[in-house]
Amino acid sequence: MTQWIKVGTVEDFPPSGGACVLLSGKQIAIFNFTQDEWYAVENKCPHEGQQTLSRGIIGDFCGEPKVACPLHKNSFSLKDGRHLGGNPDWKLKIYPVMVKSGEVLLEMEG
Repeated sequence: MTQWIKVGTVEDFPPSGGACVLLSGKQIAIFNFTQDEWYAVENKCPHEGQQTLSRGIIGDFCGEPKVACPLHKNSFSLKDGRHLGGNPDWKLKIYPVMVKSGEVLLEMEG
């Protein structure tokens, strides 16, 4: 069963940037891509396992919202977690995220 969990308020996340939350022992990077677009992915880059994606560079790749790891610049889709460089073994776990009445909520297994 899944449940929506409050992880903060809109003000807790930088505009056009990311921040990390810790839930059930998992680091999750949440991105305030635009005022109306929010994304959440595991914070760990599959390239070398560093938990750095919340400090990654966000932008777009051919219209696809993406985050680039700040260490080695590997880029990942924020929509489905796939590696935009074509490595099928490097995929991020994504989490549904929504904003309701100024609160940021993640859908988690619980």
